[in-house]
Formats: sequence, structure tokens, C-alpha cells
Amino acid sequence: MQPFTELTALAAPIDRVNVDTDAIIPKQFMKSIRRTGFGDNLFDEWRYLDRGEPGQDVASRPRNPDFALNQPRYAGAQIVLTRENFGCGSSREHAAWALRDFGIRALVAPSFADIFHGNCFKNGMLPIVLDAATVERLFALVESTPGLQLHIDLPAQTLTPDGGEAIGFEIDAARKHRLLNGLDDIGLTLQRADRIRDYESRRRAAEPWLFG
Repeated sequence: MQPFTELTALAAPIDRVNVDTDAIIPKQFMKSIRRTGFGDNLFDEWRYLDRGEPGQDVASRPRNPDFALNQPRYAGAQIVLTRENFGCGSSREHAAWALRDFGIRALVAPSFADIFHGNCFKNGMLPIVLDAATVERLFALVESTPGLQLHIDLPAQTLTPDGGEAIGFEIDAARKHRLLNGLDDIGLTLQRADRIRDYESRRRAAEPWLFG
């Protein structure tokens, strides 16, 4: 997993509350257990004006010009700025996969659904929780200042708009460690590979009948 330390990028505003995982990646596209290939259908029903189907060439599909991710000013955005309870609904990890595959590295909101919040960390994305008033100020700033970038410093736990003051945020220490070092569940387990092999060797010697 790619480590996350610092990021300076555009933020795309998704000005909606209770954005559920079916809106993030509609159910008809959940036909793969690979973590890639979902970015084209991120927010499919909001980005496109027709109904999307698996395997469809998105290049020829009509796009919704009012949706932020389709607007030139937010092209290449790596941060999503949104409202309360983002990622609610089903627990599908595909929602995090689609955001990451699209190029999103961080999200900023007053709150996130719990399972989605955890899935972000497992996929190298940083969900930043800020109070609603601060998020409101960021929305106004991003929308009034084309090209504005936000700088995120994970070691310092700060988010700073261009020319603005740093805003501190909280993060669980263990999750911060995993992001800084690019450790997903498998990577974290492999750090103890020697101890795991030692345990398996001792158990094989003590209980050989379990191993055929």
C-alpha cells in the first residue's frame, strides 16, 4: 500500500449529506474482487446522464456538467470535501476501492460512516474529521477560489488551505502509523512473519498429526 505522509492537491466539493456506498459505486458494478477498475464508475449516477452498465465504454457517455468531478476547475482533484455521514449504507469495500482508483487520497467531512471510515485506512486514504463550521468555511473557500489547493501534513496532523492557517485534526495513533508506513492488514501481518514461522514450526513439531 502506498504510504501517506503529505499531500498538496485540489479538493472537489461533494455538497451532500448521507452519501451512501451505492451512490459512491452502484451495485451493478460490483462484479469483481479486484481493487482496480472501479474509478470510471465512481459516483456513476451523478457523473453521467445515462444509466451505466458493467463493461460500458465511459468515454462516449454523456456527462453531468453540474457535478464537481466533471468540472475542469476540479480536474485531478485528490481530496473530496463533503458533508456528514459520508459512506453510509452497505459495508462494501468497493466504495473505498472506487475512490482510490479514481485518484482520491483524502476526504474531509464532519463525520463518516464507521465501516467506510475503517475501509479508507485499509486502502491508503486519509479520512479527516473536522467540525461542521470548519467544513462550511472550507466549502466557501474552495468554491470561491478556483485552483485553491489544500496541504495535508499527516505527521503534524494539520490541513492548510493555500495562504491560510493550519487546521489541526485528530487521528488514531495506530491508524496513523499504518498510513505513514503504507501498511494494510497483510503488510502489518508480514512484519511478524518470523514469529509466525517460528510458531508454525514449533506447533508442527509438537502436533505433527495436524499437518498430515
